[in-house]
Amino acid sequence: MPDTLRDAVLGGRDLQAVLLESKTRVPPWRTNAVSRRRQIERARTSAARIVSVAAPAGYGKSTMLAEWAVTETRKVAWVSLERTDDEPATLLPVVASACSSFSSIAEDVVDEMRGVGSGALGRSAPLLAAVLSSAPNDFVLFIDDLHLVASPACQDALEVLLARVPAGSQVVLAGRQEPPVLARLRAQGVVWEVSSDDLILDAADARTVFDAAGAAHIAETDLAGIVAKCEGWPTGLYLCALVARAGGDATRVTGDERYVADYLYRECIERLPEPTQLFLRRSAVLDQISPEACNAVLQIGDARRRLGDLEAANLFLVPMDRTRSWFRFHALFREYLLGELERSEGADAASALHLRAAQWHEEQGAQASAVEHLLRAGDFGRAAALITEVALTMYEQGQITTVRRWFDQLGPAMLLANPTLVVFRTWAAVLLGEVVEGEKWSALLDRVDAGLFPEDDRVLFESARSMVRAAMCRHGHEQVAVDAAYAIEHEPLTSPWRAQALHLWGSAAILRGDSDTAGEAFADAIEVATVVNAPDTVILSEPELALIAIDGGLWTAAAAHAQRGADAIDANHLEGYPTTAFALAVAARVAVHLGDRERGERLLARGMRARVGCTHLLPFVSLRVRLQLAKAHVALGDRSAAFHLLAECDHLLRKRPDVGVVAAQIEEFRAGLSAEPHRGGTVPLTPAELRLLPYLQTHLTIAEIGQRLYVSRNTVSSQLSSVYRKLSVTTRGAAVERAVAIGLLGG
Repeated sequence: MPDTLRDAVLGGRDLQAVLLESKTRVPPWRTNAVSRRRQIERARTSAARIVSVAAPAGYGKSTMLAEWAVTETRKVAWVSLERTDDEPATLLPVVASACSSFSSIAEDVVDEMRGVGSGALGRSAPLLAAVLSSAPNDFVLFIDDLHLVASPACQDALEVLLARVPAGSQVVLAGRQEPPVLARLRAQGVVWEVSSDDLILDAADARTVFDAAGAAHIAETDLAGIVAKCEGWPTGLYLCALVARAGGDATRVTGDERYVADYLYRECIERLPEPTQLFLRRSAVLDQISPEACNAVLQIGDARRRLGDLEAANLFLVPMDRTRSWFRFHALFREYLLGELERSEGADAASALHLRAAQWHEEQGAQASAVEHLLRAGDFGRAAALITEVALTMYEQGQITTVRRWFDQLGPAMLLANPTLVVFRTWAAVLLGEVVEGEKWSALLDRVDAGLFPEDDRVLFESARSMVRAAMCRHGHEQVAVDAAYAIEHEPLTSPWRAQALHLWGSAAILRGDSDTAGEAFADAIEVATVVNAPDTVILSEPELALIAIDGGLWTAAAAHAQRGADAIDANHLEGYPTTAFALAVAARVAVHLGDRERGERLLARGMRARVGCTHLLPFVSLRVRLQLAKAHVALGDRSAAFHLLAECDHLLRKRPDVGVVAAQIEEFRAGLSAEPHRGGTVPLTPAELRLLPYLQTHLTIAEIGQRLYVSRNTVSSQLSSVYRKLSVTTRGAAVERAVAIGLLGG
């Protein structure tokens, strides 16, 4: 995706760099802290490729990892995760960026980590796994706060990475709960586990904590009682030390960890000046804290001094960058502060702070962060308006899961009250080939009463709805032309959607066999799309111009158009999106015709993989994808694969029979293919089998794979047998190896 679009969502380059650095920077380790050397050495020398450190909040997991990192002699990489990383398209780029510390090729694949759906598991994760397995030196990769990325998609992607950790290297996973992936790894005997029992502190450790905190005056008998009441909980002991240092009675601790934390935090905070308490509570609404953000959100002018004082007082403020311009609170402390904010000042005050935080982030160009604050503030109206601005960019980044989470938080009523969001939700399902969601949301879109809108809004909405209808072709190719013509007439020249309207007008001309009109429309669509940074339209339009050139016998011109379409995929890192399949299929056909068989086979494998999401929701594109893939297979001498692709066309035509001349083109090709004797050949994996294939890299059971794919266990079993037969293998491992070799997994 163009950098300007990325900046528009995530903020300027300085903010991006700071946030990325904060996630991949080894945090400082206090040399006067209790050492975990014994636990570290046992894990380090265990020969286990995976080390799990799982314990509730406040047990010193991050501190242990920090000590390990600064004392490690092997290459070190660090990742601190956040809640917003809970989808592969955000998790994998951060991990890849961190791995650049021990692999020179890791940085090259960062932008290739934006896969959507099965693309993340089928391409992005294997690419990064190959980086790990080919590392030139032994390494230790630390992944902290793993409990924040518990989605099945992230866990599956992590398993693919962890399977390729080479001997001599380790990945250390730390989180509040045992990660779901651990059970599958434990069965392989490659895991060393550190639990809360291994992290509790004894009386000698507690003395170190109290001495370091300036509370050395506590008697041994009192200290023993404090350790017993805290049950060795490290954060509880540290808080007791702070209470004792301030003159309080640290022996009065009782209750479970949650109560102990609240009690001790309150004991610490209440001894601070009221302005400092206020600053702590209110600044806790920020995920990342900077002086500028605090000044704006808290409406003060001395945040830099206050942050410096808090850091000097060791009040759970963690620096995020080397210049100490950005900070975050320790997670458990922040949870307490946010609770105190609502208890002491009320929910309305917390909402007001979130609203100001949203405004500040929006002013910095970080709209995605602004949306999060608006949702926390309960201002769903403004959140919905901002989501309409960033949703397309998030889609192109592969962060569709985040957008869907926002939609879930808004709720159906708010979505239906914002027709623009319904349009986007429908487009996302159509373009990603999500049949059930696409049918549901397109039906809701049809039911929106545009007559209730002001005139200008009504026309823009009708134009958007017309484009969705044209793309879905539910009412035949003649209606496609009517809908596309409406969009061309009413979509403003400055609209980012005009390029798509022009492409649909060209597609309508193709369906009626008017190549001249189609060529002009596609050329115009590319010109507009280039200006407004709409790569999908370029990727769909360039191969159309290539086919028009081929029909005229102009293979050199066709090659230029095909190349530009393929280049746009790579430049915008859209590999895996269904809309790329057409450009890949045409580029493969052109490459084979011009004698570059190796490149043609590589492009063909990519196109076959991308066709998975080409469903009847986008019928004329999906049909033309398969027709071009079939022709490329024939050019390579594989007529069997072509027949199977034609069978897929038949299935699509049963869903959408009226696609104009495209149906006749398919029959013409079939007739020519059938005129020659059929001598066998390869049988391609079906879209359903290709969706299954990436999960063979994991240790998910057949039933668990069925849950991921929303199909029955019997269906998975049947598809698995078919995959084995087509790939001529008998095991999962062999299937994965064969799939990688022929380009169906990984690069």
